[in-house]
Amino acid sequence: MKKLQKLALPVLIVIVVFLIYKIYFSGAKGLGSFSDFDPNNNAIKPIAVQLLRDRGINQQGESIMFYASDKNGQVVQIYGEMVLPSGFENADIITLKGHLTQSGFHAHEVSLD
Repeated sequence: MKKLQKLALPVLIVIVVFLIYKIYFSGAKGLGSFSDFDPNNNAIKPIAVQLLRDRGINQQGESIMFYASDKNGQVVQIYGEMVLPSGFENADIITLKGHLTQSGFHAHEVSLD
């Protein structure tokens, strides 16, 4: 019985350290959710989304418009004025920095993952 009591605390410490690592320090991040954004808030926040190339990518000068989906499958029109990074057309997952509006997601920056 005493061996079990001596072993319980180290096992709990290892479990807590493992959980902290998985939650905070693990580099594997999934897709974000558009539902985390408030359409009435103009704060610029990042979100990882899946690019929907089959719906088209319209670019005229620095004005862009394309579609992306989040982890819940919600499809949103992305628009903004910026230069897209090279290799954008072949990307699957992209990171957007911007804010949600009533008409879609206004992106200020697009980066590849």
